[in-house]
Amino acid sequence: LAATRTICAQLGRVKLQLLYKASIHGFTGAAFHQRCNNRSPTVSVGYNNSGFVFGGYTKQPFSQSGQYVNDDQAFLFTFNAKKLIKYPVNNFACAVRMIANSGPYFGEDLVLVNASQAVTHSNPGNYYNFPAAQMHGNDLNLTECEVYQVEGKCNIRKRTELIEYIKSYKPTVSSVSQPRVLLIGPVGAGKSSFFNSVNSVFRGHVTSQAISGSSSTSLTTQFRSYSVKAGREGKPLPIILCDTMGLEETKGAGLDIDDLSSILKGHLPDRYQFNPSAPLHPEAHSYRTSPGLKDKIHCVAYVIDASKVSIMPTGLEEKLDAIRRKVNLIGIPQLVLLTKVDEACPQVKEDVRNVYRSGYIKDVMQEAGSRLGVPLSCIIPVKNYSEELELDMNCDILLLSAVIQMFRFVDNYFDELSDRMSNIQTKD
Repeated sequence: LAATRTICAQLGRVKLQLLYKASIHGFTGAAFHQRCNNRSPTVSVGYNNSGFVFGGYTKQPFSQSGQYVNDDQAFLFTFNAKKLIKYPVNNFACAVRMIANSGPYFGEDLVLVNASQAVTHSNPGNYYNFPAAQMHGNDLNLTECEVYQVEGKCNIRKRTELIEYIKSYKPTVSSVSQPRVLLIGPVGAGKSSFFNSVNSVFRGHVTSQAISGSSSTSLTTQFRSYSVKAGREGKPLPIILCDTMGLEETKGAGLDIDDLSSILKGHLPDRYQFNPSAPLHPEAHSYRTSPGLKDKIHCVAYVIDASKVSIMPTGLEEKLDAIRRKVNLIGIPQLVLLTKVDEACPQVKEDVRNVYRSGYIKDVMQEAGSRLGVPLSCIIPVKNYSEELELDMNCDILLLSAVIQMFRFVDNYFDELSDRMSNIQTKD
């Protein structure tokens, strides 16, 4: 940990995201390339039994081309009493070599996980100059090898700006301090996971407060309204995410359209237990008879699995269409969260930053738009945290951007409302 902190300090305000750990993923070239190809910039770190920590930095993405790659910023390093000693590349054209059967390969001078063995290849003086005894103490057996992606300074700045914007957001209507966004979608599309993921970003680690997972019937059986806090002891953020039962294509299963009306108008209390065969009646004791503006839904987000857009069952499409008409009638703005974009597109799985570069994802967004009857500008791609143990800067940015987009739609709702109010007053 001290080593990674020192590297971060050396590279400027950056964050390191672990891509590959040989003791877990395997001391093989294949495992290294599977996890690290097309990722950049990276820091590769080797550890040996003699206590040496050493490695290299490159701004170039790894591949298995067999070629040398030019990098004027590459350097090797070792630690001496917590101090980082750098050995810059002296022949840029041969800074890094892309060898399929090995781990990180710096020139011909330093190779970690050489020939898919837990060993270091060391041959200074070709493209880097370093004293072998100072670098690794001539102990070439590796106990561990790690490769980290360096998350850039601009990303850190962007993430911080988005978080600050969300924390300081205030709705234009003073009677509502926390706008309510209703998440609607098929079973397993990731509604509860979206809340958990946004919560994780603000907690600083992956958490799961809402029950989520994979099941053929809805895991959410109650109406839940979740408030996200800015950190563990922090103040609640200016948003409430409302989670409903998953939509199911068969009639009499999943979220009931009549229950939906009660939710949109603010009649349903938190923890209301859904009963698909019998919607809530106004006589029920838990029915909120005269909800205020703060109890109503101010924006609807349809949560749709990107990998299932093209195979959406007709029954589900019809249900979504009926819901959209009902929401339109009440005058609530609607957007689409396109989840699991990494599962839908290998390019995005490699690097979530490719989400807006992927032609395939753009096609999926257009298809989702035409099936749900919403314009492309209202479709927001996100990747929820599901199996990850660590937060990812680029996932965070997508999730935070989605929340900010929700705020913009909420603003539209309140603007429309004040226009309607002023029209009524003018008529009076």
